Amino acid sequence: MCRSIKTLRTAEPQATADDVRAAALQYVRKLSGYRSPSRANAVAFEAAVDEIALATERLLSGLGAAREA
Repeated sequence: MCRSIKTLRTAEPQATADDVRAAALQYVRKLSGYRSPSRANAVAFEAAVDEIALATERLLSGLGAAREA
């Protein structure tokens, strides 16, 4: 679906918070159909980006721990 979002798990050097946020933003843009939301939708849009970025950080962190175990 989002072919242009780069894989962060195998990134060398390790993905930064900016990389994770950029991927989350791109994902929300793709799903919502908005490149830039209206003022009425901005809060929901930014909240979704924040939540997806946090979930992505948890996923990458968990995958790293599983790989090292």
